[in-house]
Amino acid sequence: MIRLLIVDDHVLMREGLKQLFEGESDIVVSAEAGSGEEALTILQNQMLDLVLLDITIPGIHGAELITKIRECPNSPPILVLSMHNEPQIAKRKLKAGASGYMTKDSSPKDLLEAIRKVAFGGRHIAPDIAEKIAFEVSVAAPLVPHELLSGRELLILRMLAKGKKVNEIASELDISSKTVSTHKARLMRKMHIDSDIKLMQYTIAHGMTV
Repeated sequence: MIRLLIVDDHVLMREGLKQLFEGESDIVVSAEAGSGEEALTILQNQMLDLVLLDITIPGIHGAELITKIRECPNSPPILVLSMHNEPQIAKRKLKAGASGYMTKDSSPKDLLEAIRKVAFGGRHIAPDIAEKIAFEVSVAAPLVPHELLSGRELLILRMLAKGKKVNEIASELDISSKTVSTHKARLMRKMHIDSDIKLMQYTIAHGMTV
């Protein structure tokens, strides 16, 4: 029996996943969390076989949360289930310690296969992302500016691209507006972009606004 912890801040997403797993005799949802801190507390008190993790959640999240989970005694393997299909994001999460990476547009069959594989010690990457990573390696493509960003900076860039204001981002990520502004200034400096207009032009050109 695979004892599963679902970490996602969207209740509807968690409920949908639970309905999917109800039809599987070898998978049971033992716990669920809406934030990174809640997930860490659960892992300190329960023995689980797999963490199904959304990386865009309030508080501790992304690669930082993956690292903290891996530091827990008897930490279970982590399968990321994300809305992001960019290979550089997947690579960061795998490097941080995740054993698999799937996107939320994966089919139920593929997700179930990934859960079973990762829970028993395997590794799994969504086929489309694996293909992109393989292609990147084969052509030795140069990094584009946003690939130089940290996980938190990339997340904030994507939120800015969707038209969110600094105070909205701060509220969603549970950090101060000053911290968001600092991240914004740092990411613009790394990308050699000197105005908000040029930043938005860049995100539109790279398909980050959808």
